Amino acid sequence: MSVVENIVPARSAGPPLHRHDFDEAFYILEGELVFRIGDALLACTGGQLAFAPRGAAHALVNRRDAPARYLLVCTPAGFERQFARMAAQAHGTEPPPWALQPIPEVVLLGASILREILDRVE
Repeated sequence: MSVVENIVPARSAGPPLHRHDFDEAFYILEGELVFRIGDALLACTGGQLAFAPRGAAHALVNRRDAPARYLLVCTPAGFERQFARMAAQAHGTEPPPWALQPIPEVVLLGASILREILDRVE
């Protein structure tokens, strides 16, 4: 398993709708995130958890005017390498050697769900 702290900027469209072969648990530390997991929409705030089992189509958005912070728990580990690569790129540095190992495949299924969320959940 891996645990990564993430910050989602205010009014962020988040990742597009996708699925993969690992479980993800999203524990909200601050702010609010709205998740689409399968056909369900779920708004979570500090202290709440959303769970996307492996294979389930899912996405998240931050529809609020403040950033949201959450812990992402992936089982099994591996996807943390993607975050390490993104951080290195943002800082103009090379990723650490452990981050160069293979990353689990992510299958994109559609666009961001921001418009859907703004239309359905308010």
